[in-house]
Amino acid sequence: MPDRPDLAAMTVPLTRTLIAAETPILREHGLSMWAYAVLLGLDDRPVRTQAALAESIGADKTRIIRVLDDLQRRGLIERSPDPADRRVRLLSITPEGRRVRDGAQAGIRRMEEALLARLPDEDRAAFLRALRVLSAQAPQVNPIDP
Repeated sequence: MPDRPDLAAMTVPLTRTLIAAETPILREHGLSMWAYAVLLGLDDRPVRTQAALAESIGADKTRIIRVLDDLQRRGLIERSPDPADRRVRLLSITPEGRRVRDGAQAGIRRMEEALLARLPDEDRAAFLRALRVLSAQAPQVNPIDP
């Protein structure tokens, strides 16, 4: 008999709770979950291709085209030709996109802080440290090949 539930059995309900709590915050800022992921994926330097952005946020490159079109139409991102290869479009976040992203992220962080406040400080720090380690390695880890 295992001494704990499987990891997925513990993380899936938490993930569902977080998504449900984030959805109204994102809606207040006029963002879908994918739009928010795109804005988070675009930092201070341009991303070279839509495919590179999609890979970095874990999306199918064809899935985010409509999201990118909408964000560009709203002035939250820009697509510009790459001076080194005019066939390539550079993606970058605009100042307005940064403002919207930062506002949504601040709301999400407040919600997360309220949830994390249920843990003692030491447990909270350990939980966040463990999540950082595991989430950074997740795409590269083969569960049957330690």
